[in-house]
Amino acid sequence: MGKKVKKESETPCKETLQFEPLPVEAKTPATVVLLLSCPEEDILVKACEAIHKFAEKGDENKVSLLGLGALEPLCQLITHTNKLIRRNAFMALGIMATNGDIKSALKKIDVIASIIDKLSLEEDIVVHEFATLCLASLSVDFVCKVKISDNKGLPPLIQLLSSPDPDVKKNSLEIIFNLVQDHQSRLALHELGGIPPLLELLKSDFPVIQHLALKTLQNVTTDTDTCNTFREEQGFEKLMDILSNMDFRDLHAETLQVVANCLSDSKSLQLIHKGGGLTRLMESVLTPNLPEIQSNAVKCIARVAQSSENRKLLHEQNVEKVLVELLSVADISVKTATCQAVSVMSFHLASKDSFRDLDGIPAVVQLLNNESLELKEAATQALSNLTHSNQLNAFSAGCSKSPIHFCAIYSAVYEAGGDEILVQQLYGSCRRTVSNSAATLGNMAGQEVIRCSILSHGAIQALVEPLQSTDTQVLINTTLCLSVLACDTEARAELQSAGGLHPLVNLLRSYHKEVLHHACLAINVCASDVNTVAEMCQFGALEMLQEINLSVNRRSRFSELAMISLLNFNLSVKYSLTSHLASTDIISDGFYDVGKARAGQRIQTLEELSKQPVNEHQQIIVVNTATGKNKKDDKQKNETQPESPTEKPWKMMDDVSLQLLVNKAKKFILPLSDEREQCAALARLVSEAMGGAVEMEKLHEFPWVLHLSELKFQLRSNVVPIGLISRGIYCHRALLFKCLADCIGMSCTLDRGEYSRAWNEVLLFNGNPSMNERSSQPCRYIVDLMHQPGRLLTANTPAAVQYQTI
Repeated sequence: MGKKVKKESETPCKETLQFEPLPVEAKTPATVVLLLSCPEEDILVKACEAIHKFAEKGDENKVSLLGLGALEPLCQLITHTNKLIRRNAFMALGIMATNGDIKSALKKIDVIASIIDKLSLEEDIVVHEFATLCLASLSVDFVCKVKISDNKGLPPLIQLLSSPDPDVKKNSLEIIFNLVQDHQSRLALHELGGIPPLLELLKSDFPVIQHLALKTLQNVTTDTDTCNTFREEQGFEKLMDILSNMDFRDLHAETLQVVANCLSDSKSLQLIHKGGGLTRLMESVLTPNLPEIQSNAVKCIARVAQSSENRKLLHEQNVEKVLVELLSVADISVKTATCQAVSVMSFHLASKDSFRDLDGIPAVVQLLNNESLELKEAATQALSNLTHSNQLNAFSAGCSKSPIHFCAIYSAVYEAGGDEILVQQLYGSCRRTVSNSAATLGNMAGQEVIRCSILSHGAIQALVEPLQSTDTQVLINTTLCLSVLACDTEARAELQSAGGLHPLVNLLRSYHKEVLHHACLAINVCASDVNTVAEMCQFGALEMLQEINLSVNRRSRFSELAMISLLNFNLSVKYSLTSHLASTDIISDGFYDVGKARAGQRIQTLEELSKQPVNEHQQIIVVNTATGKNKKDDKQKNETQPESPTEKPWKMMDDVSLQLLVNKAKKFILPLSDEREQCAALARLVSEAMGGAVEMEKLHEFPWVLHLSELKFQLRSNVVPIGLISRGIYCHRALLFKCLADCIGMSCTLDRGEYSRAWNEVLLFNGNPSMNERSSQPCRYIVDLMHQPGRLLTANTPAAVQYQTI
């Protein structure tokens, strides 16, 4: 902070505790400090000069003077009527103030007003230099900045920007830079006419002054009124002069920040465009053989394009044509900056079409072959934005078509071989590149031809590793891409064989909202096959989704959708957790009723339950309609898979009784033409198999509990085949009715109530179907299987409610 702009050849001498010779008896620092209180002006002049020289030699000397009490008398002497004393006192105080300890001590002394008072143009230029040096040291502190502003320090500081002394300019500029960090000071600088002298300093011969002037302008041009004044003073043109001069290349980064501020709002951009400024900026972008200028200018365009209004104006000026030309230059930094600008401009819909029409998309795709990691990242980001639409691409079975507007863009990437190159990028080390590549592939995969091509290049295998990333955006884009690709059966099988289901299920542990949502979407898509569902459940997907859906903060429609999809392929668990099977849920062999599960409880598999010793808990009812042919097939299968010498493979218990009931239903009930007759006949068949009708008043005498206990004892198992139950209550009869109805293609639901209650609901039309007397809307009925088998109870009537409850 205290470095001088001029006299750069001067270097501090070796530190010493000895003063330069004085014409008075003063051989020690303490003696000289005492002389600061002397009434004789000649001695004060020499004492201040000696302290200045002593302090110049290092921080140790400065701290020594602080300890000796030199600070307070010096603060008084800067207001002395003698100009020489005043000048020397300022020199001593300014040098000392560059030390941190002394700066802290000065904050406690009310000296700022006295310093500002000596900044008038009538004062000695040396006083200006060291007074501003002192204030520059203090102005980094917030309290001191307030004091400088309160004591009207800004007006004289602005005047000193035009001082002939470069050190005064530099120090004053540094103070102003610190002050304009505050919004009110920025406004004040503009109102006090501070912009013109700041612009003049851009011509300085000293780079440090130029840098400070640009940094200050960068702050103040965030204000609209300041930008207007800046523009009126031809500030934009002066900045363009700097950008056009390679001798000033070290100033380009800061210059472009100011340019971007000037172009940030559409009104300013339009006014500068009318004055030819935008054309000049475009020309600097296309200046050949000056890659640094090109790169920095393109970065400025990218920043200007952050505003939607500005993107529209840039599009009207054919900025896309300029950017496409730059994609073919040799310099890597220019290509990288251009891809970043393409990425931002792609948020403007019309610009996407322009890039496509100008063959910009193939040019970006080819950049993916470059060895530069930074360029690859920028190119994949550009492709991601170019292919992105505001609508979610297809992520479920059926894969809805992409909007027509984007088909041509997807095709351009595809025809340039982009899909294959992007798949290879998924193996890269740069997380941003991996994330962008996955996003682009996901955007394009909504089209079947492109999706098939992406899959043929090994995209599923390539996505497995990114699924294990710790980067949030990588996970979001990877799971979204997987959601689109996995709508193909072969893709799901490949994901399973590649070991991708486990890391996908593990993402359900995430507490990041978007990651969790997209993981649930991917699981929903993958839950379209029995094998993938079984494996995901094995990895704990159901339990984790239960936990998520019980959480107020984590549950969502995505987690609920994933849960439903998994349950639809695991009806045993679905019935246990939800107590409901829809008419579309078709019971098959291996279905088992373990009773109502508690929230968050893991449902054990049938094999696990079968291997448990007999206990006093509720029996598990299993459905198995396997015939002799099925058993023969199982025997042949087992012969091809050698058994363990110590343990035989587990298999379900045969249920001949159930097979007979299925045959009866198919033989006697299926041929009936009237749905009501079918329903009533099936209800009577179930009732007869389960012990017949039981009067409501005698229900407590029905020995179903003892019967089930005896079966468990006889079978030496907690698992009981449903066909063996000859004394069944509501829950057993409703399950058997659903099983047999599904076998003959008759629709019905299965619902569980409290205390062993369960029932079936059917939809039937009223009227005589043979005489075309059916009603237009079907009615819902509860089927009585217990008291008057075959009776149909209209849903929600007292009779139906009584059947469903105790």
